[in-house]
Amino acid sequence: MTRVAAPSPPADPADPIAFRALLTGTGRDLLAQLRDLDPADELAVATRLRRDHPPALVSAAIGQARLRQRAAAKFGADAGRMFFTPDGVEQATRAPVAAWRAARFAALGVRRVADLGCGIGGDAIALARAGISVVAVDRDPLTCAVAEANVAALGLADLIEVRRGDVAEALDGGVLARCDGLFADPARRGGRGRVFDPEAYSPPLSWAVAAARRVPFAALKTAPGIPHEAVPPGAVAEWVSHRGEVKEAVLWFGHDGLPPRTATLLPGGDVLGGDGTRQAPDGPPRRYLYEPDGAVIRAHLVAEAAERLGGHLLDPSIAYITADGLRPEDPFTSAYEITDVLPFNVKRLRALLRERGVGTVTVKKRGSALTPEELLRRLKPQGPGSATVFLTKVAGDATMLIGHPFPPPGSGGAA
Repeated sequence: MTRVAAPSPPADPADPIAFRALLTGTGRDLLAQLRDLDPADELAVATRLRRDHPPALVSAAIGQARLRQRAAAKFGADAGRMFFTPDGVEQATRAPVAAWRAARFAALGVRRVADLGCGIGGDAIALARAGISVVAVDRDPLTCAVAEANVAALGLADLIEVRRGDVAEALDGGVLARCDGLFADPARRGGRGRVFDPEAYSPPLSWAVAAARRVPFAALKTAPGIPHEAVPPGAVAEWVSHRGEVKEAVLWFGHDGLPPRTATLLPGGDVLGGDGTRQAPDGPPRRYLYEPDGAVIRAHLVAEAAERLGGHLLDPSIAYITADGLRPEDPFTSAYEITDVLPFNVKRLRALLRERGVGTVTVKKRGSALTPEELLRRLKPQGPGSATVFLTKVAGDATMLIGHPFPPPGSGGAA
């Protein structure tokens, strides 16, 4: 009986020796051959390459090719030239978000930034491309090596200096002496997963705030769920979403031109500001329902969004806005035309949808214990039509609203 050897496991992407091998001419040639690697062909490709190259190097190259494919969602075409670690891909700032922040630093006149906890260098790269010189510091040897490789690969070595060391020691060593800006991205993952307490970040948020106050301008990246009460005095809190998904919150220091709370929507760059304390009025459902972007909700700016629309909330505790007027072009909300408002009753909803031949149902919920999956299982929709069902509250009462997005999908714009 012929025995087929099992493929060797991929090299550990966190192995510094394996990573250094990728920087050799042979390693780079292998990566070039694996640029368009199809996961379905991975075993056959690995078997072929191992005929001419050490198995460990082939495994390292395949692992890096996988990371580059994952990173393309964040870094676009640059991912094909860059190097990554698994944590680096997971934690790196999406390139359009980093570019937005870098442009803001540049607009403030910042010339040199200390990037503390630089990771694989994504934010440092964006800053350099905005014309700002960067001292990038990280304590992990492999992470620094990856950052240096990325700086070289993108031709930014004249603007970015990567230093290995503890960020606290780096500050004591005078890193800020020649910097007028600071960016810090404290680690928010531990041995048990995500860390939600800002003081459990590494380094703690309080340390990062103290460091930020030592320069004219600073930005501290935090988790989107940071409590408003954790925002330090004098800081501007900005929540950033990209294509409708909230990516981060940033605490700005020295930026006097912004209101205390802002929601920034990318890629358009629309900014909504306020103080985060206003409460919008509430009232009965109107013809249109507006769903605020997550950054607007996180920034506590729903009242400001409602005011723009001339609308009110369905319920004081729920972030759904309703109005008589149609504003589908509003960048901070998504518009829906409402056709029915019903007390919560699944049987009645099922009968109504079947009567109208609705087979595709999108379920959105706020303030309801019923999950979308459970509702769809109970509805068993059938037919060619489509509808959006909102499970929510109106003046405290469980309510169902039926409607559709405006403009309808595929229509190319507002009517």
